[in-house]
Amino acid sequence: MLRFLASSIGVTCAAALALPLAPPAAATPAAQPTTGRTAQAEADASGSTQSLPLVPLAGDRAPVEQGVPRRDVRHFSLLGVIWDDPDTELHGRVQFRTRAAGTGNWSSWQELETHNADHAADPDTPERTSGRVRGATAPLWVGDSDGVEVRVRAETDGEATRAVSPLPTGLRLELVDPGEDAALSEAPEPDDGARTGALNEIPALDRAQTERELLALGTGASAGQQKAKPYVGPRPRIVTRRGWGANEKLREKKSVYTKKVKAAFVHHSATGSNYSCKQAPSVVRSIYRYHVKSMGWRDIGYNFLVDKCGKIYEGRAGGVSKPVLGAHTLGFNSNSMGIAVLGTYGSKKPSSAAVKAIARLTAWKLGLYGMNPRGKTYLKSAGGNLYRKGKNVRLNVISGHRDGFATSCPGRKLYGKLKTVRSTAAKYQGR
Repeated sequence: MLRFLASSIGVTCAAALALPLAPPAAATPAAQPTTGRTAQAEADASGSTQSLPLVPLAGDRAPVEQGVPRRDVRHFSLLGVIWDDPDTELHGRVQFRTRAAGTGNWSSWQELETHNADHAADPDTPERTSGRVRGATAPLWVGDSDGVEVRVRAETDGEATRAVSPLPTGLRLELVDPGEDAALSEAPEPDDGARTGALNEIPALDRAQTERELLALGTGASAGQQKAKPYVGPRPRIVTRRGWGANEKLREKKSVYTKKVKAAFVHHSATGSNYSCKQAPSVVRSIYRYHVKSMGWRDIGYNFLVDKCGKIYEGRAGGVSKPVLGAHTLGFNSNSMGIAVLGTYGSKKPSSAAVKAIARLTAWKLGLYGMNPRGKTYLKSAGGNLYRKGKNVRLNVISGHRDGFATSCPGRKLYGKLKTVRSTAAKYQGR
């Protein structure tokens, strides 16, 4: 039993199938009107990305306004806008509307969050300097759609044709189809640790089992601390990458690790909260594809994701118990983990199930490394807009994204729940 418990944590599902990162998607030719999925889309069950260049819109505002005129496209469920230089900010407004597949109804005009650079690999890391990384808005989940219209307008000084800051070069609209949900429920149950990679979920453990797991893993807490009083929360159930349908051919093959996990940064995905819990795996697949194919990252940026029904998903590959280097909090990815709650929580409250799931996850993962959820820790900044490179910063062990970077993430309502998360996680650890 112990051998299974120890091995089940460090396994990254289907990691052996991973291939190097694919090159950026090419522009998609003009699509023909559709009433259903095209043969090409149907053949690619793992999803697809349509990349459409933005063009100057008609009229004297063209120098400061670009977009994609209303058009039919292949089915997609998530969209975002990208541009060439990740160090260039988009100063302006990105508005869009979509047509729901099957109904022909067009949505009202909506806006994308334009600043997404705060979710990124640390400066000077191979992932950040690969030459593949692009600037991007936050993506937004819109549901199954087959029509789109987008307009991007630069900030102006009051004159219709004078932009305060020109629009970034290489603006493109990315339309992501997450693909179909695979019939994963038919996967065989493992009969020993060697077959754990076939699991759709890493099962939960009770407290006694988790304490034995901690001793077997030999992570950050000293042997003396583990034997005397192992402050670690019971391991929660976690949907594996196989469970949410990750196409492992998209990401880079190797994983990168740091020394330990000293802190957890809580995020919201900013993809909107208009999804059902049944759709959550599709949302995760869409974010994964957007991070890798559109933004040029090595893998999905977050270490874990949580949906509004409280289900926890494995994020970046490398093993859920290990200190996998993510791309979630620019400047503070080393020795930390990133947890994203699916949704947007500036004005909307997160569900109690999601808040509880964050507490359970942090109580377990931070406990493996001897960290107190109610405590403080120091992380060295790799550079950002709040702290200079090399500065040792004192942070809560459970922090919000905005604690390490000047951003609205994880949204005012979710940020306000972190005090509850800290106290609940500490109780799960037996403190």
